[in-house]
Amino acid sequence: MIYYNDEKLLIRSMRESDGDVFYNTYLSYNWHPERKTYNNYYKEQETGKRKVFIAEYENQVAGICTLVLEPTEGPFGGKGMPEIVDLCVFFHLHHMGIGNKLLDVVEAEAFKLSNEVYLAVGVHSGYGIAQRMYIKRGYIPDGTGVWYQNKQLEQYAVCCNDDDLLLFLSKKLTVS
Repeated sequence: MIYYNDEKLLIRSMRESDGDVFYNTYLSYNWHPERKTYNNYYKEQETGKRKVFIAEYENQVAGICTLVLEPTEGPFGGKGMPEIVDLCVFFHLHHMGIGNKLLDVVEAEAFKLSNEVYLAVGVHSGYGIAQRMYIKRGYIPDGTGVWYQNKQLEQYAVCCNDDDLLLFLSKKLTVS
């Protein structure tokens, strides 16, 4: 399915072969991707549990964002709000508006299900660009503090500042 298309940017549904592109690109960043993540995204897309949005810039895969339609985890799990998960634009394409356009498309799809959407963002500096973008787009912290490995941390709890240390944000959606 095509969600958006202009002269340079295309946003479409995931193809099974896209997983290899993300896996290999993330390896080149010295990240620790798992192939099964992208296999699961594709399977969940095909079974209607998740929508997967792939950005192509000048005919090359440039980024990804997913929308979990009925999430069960986090502070909003089981409350009928979709969750935005795994927004990422390849480093060499940052600051070109691709992430914002992906979010425009994902939010429009989320609006078909709910008047509110949520997401989690990592709190370490590697997520700084995303943190700023979400706040500028109207996402606000939900008030539950930070979460670690899918559990809300109690005050003064010990944790590790890794990719599992998250802050949940939500946004009311409006018709534009």
